Amino acid sequence: MDSQLHIFFFPYMAPGHIIPATEMAKLFASRGCKATIISTPANAPHIHKAIESSTNLGLEIGVLPIRFPTQEVGLPEGCENANSVTGKEMEDKFFTAVTMLDQPLEQLLMEHRPNCLVADIFFPWATEVSAKFGIPRLVFHGTSFFALCAATNLFLHEPHKQISSDSEPFVIPNLPDEIKITRNQLPDYMKDESDSELSDFLKKVKESELNSYGVIVNSYYELEPAYADHYRNVLGMKAWHVGPTFLCNEEKKGNKAETGKQASISEQECLNWLDHKKPNSVIYVCFGSMANFDDAQLMEIAVGLEASGKQFIWVVKKGKHEEGVKEEWLPGGFEKRMEGRGLIVRGWAPQVLILQHQAVGGFVTHCGWNSTLEGVCAGVPMVTWPVSAEQFYNEKLVTQVLGIGVGVGAKKWARLTGDSLKREAIGKAVTLIMEGEKAEQMRCRAWALGVTASGAVKEGGSSYADLTALIEDLRLQRNGCGSK
Repeated sequence: MDSQLHIFFFPYMAPGHIIPATEMAKLFASRGCKATIISTPANAPHIHKAIESSTNLGLEIGVLPIRFPTQEVGLPEGCENANSVTGKEMEDKFFTAVTMLDQPLEQLLMEHRPNCLVADIFFPWATEVSAKFGIPRLVFHGTSFFALCAATNLFLHEPHKQISSDSEPFVIPNLPDEIKITRNQLPDYMKDESDSELSDFLKKVKESELNSYGVIVNSYYELEPAYADHYRNVLGMKAWHVGPTFLCNEEKKGNKAETGKQASISEQECLNWLDHKKPNSVIYVCFGSMANFDDAQLMEIAVGLEASGKQFIWVVKKGKHEEGVKEEWLPGGFEKRMEGRGLIVRGWAPQVLILQHQAVGGFVTHCGWNSTLEGVCAGVPMVTWPVSAEQFYNEKLVTQVLGIGVGVGAKKWARLTGDSLKREAIGKAVTLIMEGEKAEQMRCRAWALGVTASGAVKEGGSSYADLTALIEDLRLQRNGCGSK
């Protein structure tokens, strides 16, 4: 029998899922496994680019195509990524297309018979499909243990249904720490009881997770030990932490900017700009690939940054600027006044490189888990501005549990467009993490967490050991010696 394990990775079609799943595939391949990433045609080129240096080093990583049924659901040709979705109608069509991937996945599993399927939480049918072939399915959420614990306890106990006001804080039950949240900060899908289709989907998600082989988590034990223990020992979930995945691949790939899309500014241009700044003097502002802000909110951010007096790099999504069109979201003469002090990146930025530069002393973030982890590993304190998904949970982890950030004051979960905040709140939060004794204490704590992150992925570290245990489990399962 061939001793090499073959692992399939099937991420949800969004950058925040594809990037860590690709890193995870490289991680398994670096430990002697054969890794195959399932991708729709439009997303495949980014994945091929991300794995190129690893395959050049001899690691066994491949990409298998799966057709995304855009035509069948009425989506534009090539709309195969969640960050191309605008509005509720398109989002519904996109999810309908996702539910139609079960049969193509079954066909791929039948043809290739991998030893394990790591499938995204948004594919609840993957557990049943893989079970037909006796293939263990691991669930990938792409978030923290803390968020998993918070979401699970809210699902189990439903305290938000006992609250009369959307803005009234209540305690999330059964957590190691007293964490308060409001109904406004919970995802729409937890509050909308009238949507029976959504309710059925969430039930299937939970059932598929409970019936799966286990959960793989892009985190490390030292970051959230109480919540890793709570998830496994109190909530009874079989789970392995193997992250931060991007650190695992850093030395092998050499180029920290190769995952994701092509940066709209050259790495060298960015680094040259930062090289002329003092240590911890620059604030980095970025809200990920999915969050949108209207022109009025972008104007508030611009004015808030200017008023803070701090140097900054600010990443603004493409679509907010067109050739020859006046940018209404910038104050008149803003870029001229900010010359040398502020750098606006329009589109995609080499985020890891920027965060790890010694000149960067703070990070304004939407609290997506990948960005949060990258901020932690860089040892920078954060201004938290959650928008959607599980980001309000991650904010609580950063500000209340870890004590390495301050909230900007976002109060409402939003599917696509972030909560509106005024320039004064933005400027104040930026100042709080960049100046004074409290800022220095947060920076020290963040730096210490960054050091433990590096240790976790090295041989002998907690994540290295958990991955070893998982691979061994899968070997035993393949040989008929394991148990679910």
